[in-house]
Amino acid sequence: MPVKRCVVADAKSTNAAAAGRARAAALTLLALLAVASLLAACRGERSVVSIGLLILLLVTPLAIAVPGMLARNRRTFAWATLCVTPHFIYALTELVANPSIRALAASILLLSLALVVTLVAYLRLTGTGAS
Repeated sequence: MPVKRCVVADAKSTNAAAAGRARAAALTLLALLAVASLLAACRGERSVVSIGLLILLLVTPLAIAVPGMLARNRRTFAWATLCVTPHFIYALTELVANPSIRALAASILLLSLALVVTLVAYLRLTGTGAS
């Protein structure tokens, strides 16, 4: 007689594995976005004050989100999507206005979009209605 497996348990374990991959991808993208933001802030002829302000506005919110993401806190993943907005705006502005860092700005733009998609994917996979 063949062994019957529980379909619901298999679906939950599949979602848990996919959520784990989404979490790992989100943390990786977060680190890459922080590094790209630091490179962009320090590149070019800027004053110390403007470099400090860019680092404060771009990197600090990402760093604040890391402990909650490591703890798998869904609320952190939800509000971390809002922390990506300054990167998106900064990248679009630099793409148009600063040709010397256009490639770096394009990478920040792509990383920020990928991070938002990954954060939302994690939230969808770990939602209360996820099966």
